[in-house]
Amino acid sequence: MNNLAVLSLLSLLPLLTVGVLLVGFRWPAKWAMPIGYVVVVLVALFVWGMDLINIAAATVQGLLIAGSLLYIIFGALLLLATLTASGAIRTIRSTFTDISADRRIQVIIIAWLFGSFIEGASGFGTPAAVAAPLLLALGFPAMAAVMCGLIIQSTPVSFGAVGTPMLVGVTGGLTGDPGVEQYIGGLGLSLEQFVEAIAFRVAVIHAIAGTLIPLFMVCMLTGFFGPNRSFGEGLQVWKFALFAAFAMTIPYVAVAGLLGPEFPSLLGGLIGLAIVVTAARRGFLLPREGSTWDFGPRSTWDADWMGNVDPSEDMDTSAPRMSILRAWAPYLLVAGILVLTRVPFLPLQEFLSGLVFPWENIFGTNISDTSIAPFYLPGFMFIIVCVATYFIHRMSFSQIAESWRIAGSQLLGAGIALLFALPLVRVFINSGADYNTSGLDSMPLTLAAGAASVAGDTWPFFAPWIGALGAFIAGSNTVSNLTFALFQFATAQNIGAVPAVVVAVQAVGGAAGNMITIHNVVAASATVGLLGKEGALLRKTIIPTVYYCLLAGSIAFIWVNGIGFNIGTIGLLLVIAALIAIGLKIKRSTPRTRQPATGESSG
Repeated sequence: MNNLAVLSLLSLLPLLTVGVLLVGFRWPAKWAMPIGYVVVVLVALFVWGMDLINIAAATVQGLLIAGSLLYIIFGALLLLATLTASGAIRTIRSTFTDISADRRIQVIIIAWLFGSFIEGASGFGTPAAVAAPLLLALGFPAMAAVMCGLIIQSTPVSFGAVGTPMLVGVTGGLTGDPGVEQYIGGLGLSLEQFVEAIAFRVAVIHAIAGTLIPLFMVCMLTGFFGPNRSFGEGLQVWKFALFAAFAMTIPYVAVAGLLGPEFPSLLGGLIGLAIVVTAARRGFLLPREGSTWDFGPRSTWDADWMGNVDPSEDMDTSAPRMSILRAWAPYLLVAGILVLTRVPFLPLQEFLSGLVFPWENIFGTNISDTSIAPFYLPGFMFIIVCVATYFIHRMSFSQIAESWRIAGSQLLGAGIALLFALPLVRVFINSGADYNTSGLDSMPLTLAAGAASVAGDTWPFFAPWIGALGAFIAGSNTVSNLTFALFQFATAQNIGAVPAVVVAVQAVGGAAGNMITIHNVVAASATVGLLGKEGALLRKTIIPTVYYCLLAGSIAFIWVNGIGFNIGTIGLLLVIAALIAIGLKIKRSTPRTRQPATGESSG
């Protein structure tokens, strides 16, 4: 079969199946993902001509990656259970209450700024695994905590794990192609310099789109989870939200331009955190006294908001409160260890990442897995910090045993969904000509080629959606860039666009797609004991994802073609007009009733 349109639709079928089951029928991922896996296997067998042995090898590869994710999830669960058992959570709560009791301010500081810093240091979905449990411990509903943790998996992601999506994803995707070498040679650049130029464009587009992400987050928090279900109550802190956004994105772009792709998110998040916390302690741009926003009483929360993890139930409230430094020491250790093990000029990264347990040529195929580096994954860092916490917080044996029991029992719920989601992804990706008898490109490349053939010269406007698709499938901006960077480069050349801009917007779209990645949703949900509600979360996080891709595509098209009567300018104006109209409508509908004070909520 050589019909590109039909092949594109067939390659979309597994993803469409999962999306309809999760979002349309509201099935839990533990049911939807096995059906999606069956569909992708059938398409791989009967359309792409993959052998059963290659499908089995890809499935095993996916299971190994799923094991790595479960390892990270367990570490995050164990850290929360440890801090709960030791009583540190009480002090951590009070720390944020001292800055501001307003939940809107707390979520900006924790998710947007602390989360960006953790993403810059680690990647691997770690920000949601750290921020969501911390928000839960502060009294946020589990679903709200996960939603906010996923929303910030956008702007900092392209430079996560010390620039891995750029240094490994884009560089690896472009390496070795004669067309790329000829093009950058004509520019007088090396591949490293070309990737740095792409990275700066990525940072600029992210900074423009990402500036509204904190405001999106607080409006969705108040609109979906507030006692009045009012998005306008989020708009009330627009000055602080924009201030916090610029405090991160301005140094973020500066670092990308001056230092390259390794440190924009890490230093942008850290600098922003220092600026915003200092300003918030002085009351700068905080809501006026008496307008503090909080969730309603726990008795009024929807059942869907809550998981099976409630740190307040396991806290020993009779124990004396520990000092701020002792309470925060585990999180400081997590941040410090992640930085020390990710910075490329220190020996720890090479040493720990080199301790791998590879399975080359699984079942005699060309499919291999060399990614299992158990001492480099964040899960190991979490466990090391937990062990250190036993001594720092002087925990008893019974407290330690209880924390392991709780974390272990909570882990089981995430297993089924991930153990089918990752094999689905690997079969999908490994369906290319090296693994099939039909000679067809892999399903992702076929789908992208079909989209490009329809878009034609307007491709820069649509390019971020392919990046988002790659991240949605693979759960990784790095893998999305590895898969599609060369495709985006070649498509840009074919239509006479600037390749650096099109590849850049691919990376931006790949970052935006992390907000809706199935295994990120499942993994983050597992850290707060919220499973089976993946579809409800996707219906929420798809909103900022669509905004991000529309705005990024408009900016990329204008960057290539200039402002005029074209799809980029029209798209940009429509996004701006939509945001203004929504803002005005929200403002008019915002209730003027007094918001509940912090003490009125049982959260």
